[in-house]
Amino acid sequence: MHFLVCLKQVPDTSEVRIDPATNTLMREGVPSIINPYDAHALEEAIRLKEKVGGKVTIISMGPPQAKEALKKAMSFGADRAILLSDRAFAGSDSLATAYVLTVAIQKVHESDPVDLVFTGKEAIDGDTAQTGPGIAQRLGFPQLTYAIKVRDLNDGWVTVERKTEAGREVAKAMLPALITVEKELNELRYASLPNMMKAAKYEPEYWEAKSLPYDTTQLGLKGSPTSVVRIFPPPARSGGDKIDGMKDPQGAAAMVVEKMFQQNIIMTHPLAKGGKH
Repeated sequence: MHFLVCLKQVPDTSEVRIDPATNTLMREGVPSIINPYDAHALEEAIRLKEKVGGKVTIISMGPPQAKEALKKAMSFGADRAILLSDRAFAGSDSLATAYVLTVAIQKVHESDPVDLVFTGKEAIDGDTAQTGPGIAQRLGFPQLTYAIKVRDLNDGWVTVERKTEAGREVAKAMLPALITVEKELNELRYASLPNMMKAAKYEPEYWEAKSLPYDTTQLGLKGSPTSVVRIFPPPARSGGDKIDGMKDPQGAAAMVVEKMFQQNIIMTHPLAKGGKH
């Protein structure tokens, strides 16, 4: 079987900085990582490859330095990595990004049919959760979103357990299909030494806009109907009150309980008399 994973390199959100003049993320000097949700998508694709056989292809859209994320992904056991890198892609919103990735997936699919496309639920630098569904819509693949478990894969069908607002749901789709995943889906592995050595020598394939049949009006800022009006970091968290419980444990405990009542973390029972219970 052929598993394809869409993977994005994102800035480490613990060190995100924002340019106040342009309202954009400052990426220079900020460590980059594989989008965590995409890492779990890759892990699941590799697990299924090990279980049923086949290959894993990774596709990413980003600047040239994103190749480091692809090389790291290869160290976990993927077989092929493709980087879509071109100035024409810059500024793409989730709609344009889905278009760019879809055309590339179609090219791969033409020569080596894809059975399952995996994407993370969302990218932590955007949180839209729109790119995966956008790809599925353009490909005409059924989509299984928010997957937390792949229950079965055989006879041309895939069955997953997915998270919903109301609880859990089991859904089944005919292949080829697309799955977006939650972090609960699996536990990430450590790269093996042979795969690390292989990945160190591996050079991802570079595909530019001109090498694919793109409609240039759907790329980059020109093809993005949404734009960022304002972006700002969340307010810094201030420390709460500190209570020393070493000198007077009982007094400290009473003070903690009192503050919990004040903030309605715990409340007086409506039937209680003569105090708090």
